[in-house]
Amino acid sequence: MVRFRYKSVSDNGEVVHGILEARDQGAAVSQLHLMGHTPVRVETASSGLAELLNKEVLPARPAAGGELVTLTRKLATLLRAELPLDRALELLTELCEKPPTKQMVTRLLQAIRGGASLADAMDTEARAFPNYYRSMVRAGEAGASLDAVLARLADFLERSQQVRAQLRSALIYPAFLLVTAGASLVILLTFVLPTFQPMFEDAGAELPLSTEALIAFGAFMHQAWWAIMLALLALVLGVRLHLSTPAGRLWWHERVLRIPVIGSLWLKGDVARFARTLGTLLANGVALLTALKLVREVMGNAALAQGVAAAEPDVQAGRGLAAPLGENPLFPPLLVQLIRIGEESGRLEDMLLKLAEIYDQESAETTRRLMALLVPVLTLGLGGLIAFIVASVLFALFSVNELVL
Repeated sequence: MVRFRYKSVSDNGEVVHGILEARDQGAAVSQLHLMGHTPVRVETASSGLAELLNKEVLPARPAAGGELVTLTRKLATLLRAELPLDRALELLTELCEKPPTKQMVTRLLQAIRGGASLADAMDTEARAFPNYYRSMVRAGEAGASLDAVLARLADFLERSQQVRAQLRSALIYPAFLLVTAGASLVILLTFVLPTFQPMFEDAGAELPLSTEALIAFGAFMHQAWWAIMLALLALVLGVRLHLSTPAGRLWWHERVLRIPVIGSLWLKGDVARFARTLGTLLANGVALLTALKLVREVMGNAALAQGVAAAEPDVQAGRGLAAPLGENPLFPPLLVQLIRIGEESGRLEDMLLKLAEIYDQESAETTRRLMALLVPVLTLGLGGLIAFIVASVLFALFSVNELVL
């Protein structure tokens, strides 16, 4: 018998962690189903240093977005052609181009032929499939609509990938501008400006205060660059360590939401992700309480995720979702009102998907305006810094020339 560490969602919506013994991973998943649990992660339980390294360094993470979208779309197409699941997976292995993906699909096929369901087989590949993905597949298998569920999943993943791609594209030019201007400033301060210092010292002229400050700062950067790099590295590590703790992450995320424009942009993006994921889960038969547990894991902001967690007891007590979310000032009124309308009309999943579209559009528009404003602001600001450095050198040269005359 092998010991397995598991994370699951019980029938009352509670997240459960524990250890059980079973013959293999598939048997462990079956035991959890018999206990009335929905497996989220099942992995071999190790001990000591190996367990610590696996927990901190190699966390379970989904496959690359584009690869998962392609895999899901192909499998949905094959199942819609009325192929049996094992035959569809067999064909899918031939369509996979990357060896790791092909090996993973082969393991899924072997598990299916061994009597496991697709969701159970995916539970053993937790690094490749997100938790909400596996829950939707399980709901699709239970409702005999696996092909439709996979098609919806592919649409959901494609839309999420498009939003991320748009944001990355919008940030490329500002990031390039910052890197280029930063490198120019470093070169001016550490290499160009020090070449004028011997001439200033030989002339004995009284330099402007700005020039003296820049020369001193450039000399410090040139001589103590290693200390600056170590300080920056320590700062990055300290921030990462602080954000790795739940309390530190919550503290930071609460304050980011208060930053003008940036906080609003993050809020809209996370609300759109919340609404789309929850709506997609509900549309595929996942219970509301279980869906909320899964949605929390895909939300990027810990403060918003905590707000969803705080609403779960009220949902379990029958108050619905709109009322507890409305008591939290972080959630926008439009979200609360449309959820209330969806609950009253019995079309909650439709309202959530509509909300996701609204906030995606607002987020894209806000991003476009922010980028349109950010580029000229960065250009003017960094150009002003370079102009200040050049002007300080010119004023010093004028002082030297006046002394010579």
